[in-house]
Amino acid sequence: MKWRNRRVSNNVEDRRAAGGARATKKLGGISVLLITLGAMYFGVDPKIIFGLLDNTGVGQSTSTQQSSYRPSAEQQQLAEFTGVVLADTEDTWNAVFQQQGITYQEPKLVLFTDRVKSACGHAEAAMGPFYCPGDHKVYIDLGFYQQLKNQHNAPGDFAQAYVIAHEVGHHVQTLLGISQEVTKAQQGLSKAQANQLSIKLELQADCFAGLWAHHTQKAKHILEQGDVEEALNAASQIGDDRLQKQARGYATPESFTHGTSQQRVKWFKQGFSDGSIQGCNTFQGY
Repeated sequence: MKWRNRRVSNNVEDRRAAGGARATKKLGGISVLLITLGAMYFGVDPKIIFGLLDNTGVGQSTSTQQSSYRPSAEQQQLAEFTGVVLADTEDTWNAVFQQQGITYQEPKLVLFTDRVKSACGHAEAAMGPFYCPGDHKVYIDLGFYQQLKNQHNAPGDFAQAYVIAHEVGHHVQTLLGISQEVTKAQQGLSKAQANQLSIKLELQADCFAGLWAHHTQKAKHILEQGDVEEALNAASQIGDDRLQKQARGYATPESFTHGTSQQRVKWFKQGFSDGSIQGCNTFQGY
């Protein structure tokens, strides 16, 4: 991906130096399970996990120690890369929203180390990147990029860009009122039925990531050989079916919340080829 010497977003909030206050309490079993599952996915709904963490006091520090984090040259390069991708999402969504006759409100992106507090509550880095609708911010520990490569077998800078674009996709859903409608519709449904709506929401964020790639390539010609394959591989590697089989040897479709590998690849490709919000209507069928 051609990203060097391009605009870096002004909406990056760097909290890495302040993010090392670590908990001294041990996490309870259910919290460990939730955080582990959260680390397996992109776009985890933070309200579910954060509510449990805050209400039970899990993860709260009885004593803290100041972070000794010192970013390496590689970490600084990753931070710059992240800022460039965020800038590209800004350019894309500002233009797309303008075409729709509405104004795009750019999100902030928070870089943190180990753990962070958001308007949605406290989060551990193990949860992976997430979007908080309460403050319109995307949160990411840059260490996740290494996890993406080593644990999910999804290397490459365009795979990393896909992660950012997916989370920004959740911001777009919030601005358009889609996320709020889904949350409202999930009330009173069974867990399996509510999960189906979550899948459609996540697949739409994948489609919006593809939409971003479509417009950015058209405007800036950023793609290099193998880039699209990196994003498709990342989408495939974090499908519910693949992750569950890797974790326990089998998959339970009724518990899926993000979609299968095939579905995630399909909707990223749909966004990349179509390039429109209307073409990303996963709620009409997926």
